[in-house]
Amino acid sequence: MGAIISLREVTKRFRETVALDKVTVDFEAGKIHGIVGRNGSGKTVLMKCVCGLMHQDAGEILVRGQRVGKDVDIPQGIGAIIEAPGFLPNFSGYRNLKFLADIRRQVGKERVRWAMETVGLDPDSPKHVGKYSLGMRQRLGLAQAILEDPDLLILDEPMNGLDKRGVEEMRRLLLGLRQEGKTILLASHSSEDIALLCDTVH
Repeated sequence: MGAIISLREVTKRFRETVALDKVTVDFEAGKIHGIVGRNGSGKTVLMKCVCGLMHQDAGEILVRGQRVGKDVDIPQGIGAIIEAPGFLPNFSGYRNLKFLADIRRQVGKERVRWAMETVGLDPDSPKHVGKYSLGMRQRLGLAQAILEDPDLLILDEPMNGLDKRGVEEMRRLLLGLRQEGKTILLASHSSEDIALLCDTVH
């Protein structure tokens, strides 16, 4: 299917620390690509650069053939969980997602309900996000990521805080998204997640 994301000699430094050192890699469309490495190895930095949330110091990043930071500032059609998802703590999960949907005007309330149900959350629950467990917040983050039906998902440790059943549900969901033709970049510290889910490992 060809590369949906291409990195060419991508370098990113923070003062004396080199987070990305001339990284060159292609990520093929329609697959789950695992990004592995110890904490501080640059996984999150790489994902932020691909999303246009951070700019590399050198090299080139192409998403669907467009240069990030040159042709487009932030590539369209990406759903992402990078670091802890930020939500309004005094509103329910549904109201948080509906608020985001209303700003962008891409999807309606039925799609919001679908996204929440897909990740195992009750859209009718009045529970405020501030009272959510870490696992529930991760689920809501994934619901936000899939809300507008993006073809590319960039997920940084999406299993964080999930119990065993939650991890199994998330794995099934990600495999189902791949079957639909989505491309997924997945950073995980779990070798089991990487082994079970990923077509390629970097």
